[in-house]
Amino acid sequence: MPLEQDSTKGNDPEKAVISAALTGALTTRDQCEHIPYTPAEIADDAAAAREAGAAVAHIHARTENGSPTFETEVYREIYEAVRDRTDILINFSTGALHEPVESRVDYIESVAPDIAALNMGSMNYAKYSESRGDFVFDMVFENSFGEIETMLAAMNEHGVTPELECFDTGHIGNVRPFLEDGTLDHPLHFSLIMGVLGGIPATVENLAHQVRQLPDDATWQVIGISEHQWQLVAAALSMGGNVRVGLEDNFYLPDGEMATNPELVAEAADLARTVGREPATPAEAADIMGVDT
Repeated sequence: MPLEQDSTKGNDPEKAVISAALTGALTTRDQCEHIPYTPAEIADDAAAAREAGAAVAHIHARTENGSPTFETEVYREIYEAVRDRTDILINFSTGALHEPVESRVDYIESVAPDIAALNMGSMNYAKYSESRGDFVFDMVFENSFGEIETMLAAMNEHGVTPELECFDTGHIGNVRPFLEDGTLDHPLHFSLIMGVLGGIPATVENLAHQVRQLPDDATWQVIGISEHQWQLVAAALSMGGNVRVGLEDNFYLPDGEMATNPELVAEAADLARTVGREPATPAEAADIMGVDT
């Protein structure tokens, strides 16, 4: 049963919010040399992505050698470096396989980005190589309701808009208890992540099914992983949705050429214009998504 709605705003049929996932947690320069690691590199990519049409920069912090880090001061350096360069909305990841929730709460409370991604459920999280006949990685991604509630409380207290990351249809339904107890309120912003092994398969039919579960007043974006990205981007834009691209999710342009973050954003912006929509500016995206800046 679809979630109840509170208004009729939702996505903008004429403006598409494009997010750029610049870094990721697992991707490395051994896979793609263009992935930014340092705060300065991330800020450079965020500014270039903004010029190409992105309104939001989704960011995981890294050390100089590319390892994931959850240090508050690194997130602060990233925030300040990006804000010095561009007006793009800043979205920090809070997802982690083994990091305690306390350290993830700390940089949300201390730095207070515009948006923070919030994983809405637990799942098997894996990548399988058909050519090798084996798993590239095989993990359990734990996100208990207690941790979700802790993260939401911190976001609410510090004026950070939660981005509800849903890897499967059941994750969409997980918002219900938080709506009922008032921890979450409309407008809701969903990210529908498709193509991770353990989550919902990346098909246009599954995307349509998930969108039907959302309240009409919700804003939503699709996140297509790897080779599935461009088909889902085209479908989402045609359906009036928003999209995320970037090297966290996919390294390649539709023609198979390895890309940079700004090139991926520019491709998404061209697709938006093809279906009669313009890329939203950060100010327009904030209005569409109900983000306080």
